[in-house]
Amino acid sequence: MADDYLVRIGKLIRDARQHRGWTQTQLAEALGTSQSAVNRIERGNQNISLEMIARIGEALDSEIVSLGYSGPMHLRVVGGRRLSGSIDVKTSKNACVALLCGSLLNKGRTVLRRVARIEEVYRLLEVLNSIGVRTRWINDGTDLEIVPPASLDLDAMDADAARRTRSIIMFLGPLLHRMDHFRLPYAGGCDLGTRTIEPHMIALRRFGLDITATEGIYHAVVERTAPERPIVLTERGDTVTENALLAAARNDGVTVIRNASSNYMVQDLCFFLEALGVRVDGIGTTTLTVHGMADIDVDVDYSPSEDPVEAMSLLAAAVVTESELTIRRVPVEFLEIELAVLEEMGLDHDRTAEYAADNGRTRLIDLTVRPSKLEAPIDKIHPMPFPGLNIDNVPFFAAIAAVAQGKTLIHDWVYDNRAIYLTDLNRLGGRLQLLDPHRVLVEGPTRWRAAEMMCPPALRPAVVVLLAMMAAEGTSVLRNVYVINRGYEDLAERLNSVGAQIEIFRDI
Repeated sequence: MADDYLVRIGKLIRDARQHRGWTQTQLAEALGTSQSAVNRIERGNQNISLEMIARIGEALDSEIVSLGYSGPMHLRVVGGRRLSGSIDVKTSKNACVALLCGSLLNKGRTVLRRVARIEEVYRLLEVLNSIGVRTRWINDGTDLEIVPPASLDLDAMDADAARRTRSIIMFLGPLLHRMDHFRLPYAGGCDLGTRTIEPHMIALRRFGLDITATEGIYHAVVERTAPERPIVLTERGDTVTENALLAAARNDGVTVIRNASSNYMVQDLCFFLEALGVRVDGIGTTTLTVHGMADIDVDVDYSPSEDPVEAMSLLAAAVVTESELTIRRVPVEFLEIELAVLEEMGLDHDRTAEYAADNGRTRLIDLTVRPSKLEAPIDKIHPMPFPGLNIDNVPFFAAIAAVAQGKTLIHDWVYDNRAIYLTDLNRLGGRLQLLDPHRVLVEGPTRWRAAEMMCPPALRPAVVVLLAMMAAEGTSVLRNVYVINRGYEDLAERLNSVGAQIEIFRDI
């Protein structure tokens, strides 16, 4: 029994190392041991203490064992079950984190309605609390109240929490108006390959921000100035656009931002800035004109809209499990291309008339999906900036294509590593061929089979694996699911409410 336990622990460590992209030698160097010792550990031939397991988990940024941790660690999935009924889409993860960063612009009280209670939000709240911002959940934990201090104590920042979220990068825009110099830890988040922050630096340099990076820290020095001509973003990225907007909001003048993202979270941030009194022209286009204010001190109440990527996740869950499911509060304007592609593939669905989200601006529908005989699309699936197919929705087409008849080419050109993680579906019976780091050929239909595996370290591929497990007959185990909790609130429980059978458990 003891030997079997060591083998299981060794397999978890090996999978975590491989997902990190490390060799045994690299892990050995991080632990101050030998490659042969790591090899023995991974083969289950080495006694290993809890202290060593904890050190390995820290080195690999993977929770191998949890002690005294109240949240979920693993998921046990009984697959082959049909879903039924209806499920509501939660508010947008990416909008909520942008609004939390945006609250730093305001000296007054900010209330955000129906904030997604996810790990990414919790990490940002830990950072905000550590620098003096008071936050509390109100209205039975549904809404979030944020009250800033007269001055921020950035020296007290919770660096560990900051490093676990890439959203910390969006502190740069607001902070450059509050501090002459400050430090921020390097941004973390999903493992999606090389993601340079240079586009952020190019945009924010126009406001007088200069950054040097040493030993895991961004060192920022500000000599405030106003952009004299339009800012042209070198990358039409969501967080880059949001950072430029946050900087422009407190620039006492007019800032023009070109090649801006017009994606859902950017629009929500623009609506929030308008609630703060900042006029933004061109919302929904690639040119934004921001009429900034030197000082913002208002009590504001704002409701972020629903998450189109979560809506796509739930749609994919229905398709992969061959279920009839109604998905309510779907932000249709950010899913129109995806639905058009799925219609051509043969998706059987109905949609209600459009109605307004709580922010009064975003268009919602209720969408009913029914079991469908899907055919592979003629053209490849690839993302484009809004209004194109959403970058974060691309992975869900891997699971959908796997149940369609024929071969589908998926080209995930944005991220270096994400397409690689989609091939984890092969362990569940999928037939995915990695053509290069960005392109995957998916052949369907698939006869899914149960498996036990580590959770991919990227959010959307991790959920895709979970959906495939829901379709596979038998019992599957998905280990170390923190990354899913970064972006989804109570996903397992909510899927269970419509017929899934997913158990949350921990080893220790």
